[in-house]
Amino acid sequence: MRGRRIGAAGAMLAALLMISGCEGQRFSTTQKATGVGTILGAGSGAIIGSAVGHPVAGTLIGAGVGGVGGYAVGRGLQNNEEAQARTQAQVSSQQRQIESQRREIKQLQQEQETE
Repeated sequence: MRGRRIGAAGAMLAALLMISGCEGQRFSTTQKATGVGTILGAGSGAIIGSAVGHPVAGTLIGAGVGGVGGYAVGRGLQNNEEAQARTQAQVSSQQRQIESQRREIKQLQQEQETE
């Protein structure tokens, strides 16, 4: 029972340190995923560590592995979001150009009709 409390306290401490270090700022997708991975890894590590008699080591190892995994997943997601934003900006720009060209065509047609 004592080991679980230590493991849980370690996970809570890690979470509090992460949250307090970035208070008031907007988290990126990479940061969110890293935080979630770290917390889930720490929790899983604490449970596994308690089962084998080493809750603190399990928590630390789990937090490290979870943080690295969360970072990798988050970075991939953030790269996709950035690529999507660039694509959307290009589509919007092209739509504006198309509308401008349609107006020009309409204006030219009206000029030809009046001649």
